[in-house]
Amino acid sequence: MLYLIIKAAVSGVIIAVVSEISKRYPGVGGLIASLPLVSVLGMLWLWRDTGDANRLADHAQATFWFVLPSLPLFLLIPALLKRGVGFYPALAAGCLLTIALYALMVWLGPRFGLKL
Repeated sequence: MLYLIIKAAVSGVIIAVVSEISKRYPGVGGLIASLPLVSVLGMLWLWRDTGDANRLADHAQATFWFVLPSLPLFLLIPALLKRGVGFYPALAAGCLLTIALYALMVWLGPRFGLKL
C-alpha cells in the first residue's frame, strides 16, 4: 500500500510542478509537460513490479502508438481558444477528438499488425 501511495504522490508532484511553472513560464511548463516523465516512471514501476522485458517492450511500443492520436488535442484546444471558444468547450472538444482518435487507433492498429 505504501508503494501505491508513493507512486501516486510522485505523479501528483509532477502535475503540480508543471502547473506552477506554467503560471509564470508557459513555454517551460509546456516543455516539462511534454517530457515523457509519466511514461518513464510507468516503465520504471512496471519493471520493478514484473521484471518482464517483453511486457515492458510491449508497453513502450503501445505508448508510442497511443501518443500519436493524442497530439491533435494540443493543436485543437489553442485554435479554439484563439477563436473565442471558452476553455471548457475547447477542452471538451479536444478530449472528444482524442477519444475518437484513440478508438480509431484501437480499431486500425491491429489491422496493420500493431500490438496495442
